[in-house]
Amino acid sequence: MTPIQQPEIENFFNRYETRFNEALRGGEPDVEETVNSFAEYFIEASPAGVVAAKNDDQFKASVRQGWTFYKQIGILAMEILSKQISILDDMHALVKIHWNSAFVRKNNTHGEIDFDVFYLIQKKDEHLRIFAYITGDEQQALKDEGLVP
Repeated sequence: MTPIQQPEIENFFNRYETRFNEALRGGEPDVEETVNSFAEYFIEASPAGVVAAKNDDQFKASVRQGWTFYKQIGILAMEILSKQISILDDMHALVKIHWNSAFVRKNNTHGEIDFDVFYLIQKKDEHLRIFAYITGDEQQALKDEGLVP
């Protein structure tokens, strides 16, 4: 196996960003590629708690639902502003993505939210997969901007 490399991690997240934006624009993004970006089991940590999830049909449906939710509340685009990549060993990396989310409120005013997500990535069988991620308080940020009640 080829050790995990920074360029492949950058490409992995560039494709992730592209699929997200295709969904926001009403296109038909590759749901399978998004689902396959996650390990069979993965962990989400946020201020709401820690959740262990299985990459199954329910997760696949939640990916589509997530894209629909973001479109409905006015998210226009998700842009990666920066990537900080720390290679941990031949198979693992910690990646800090600084995201920018552009949106339009129901009153037609525009805004942006910047936030960080930390991802733990594993390379297995020449494929990169997210096996854990850590987020801030997304729901509070959306409330603060008037996008959700």
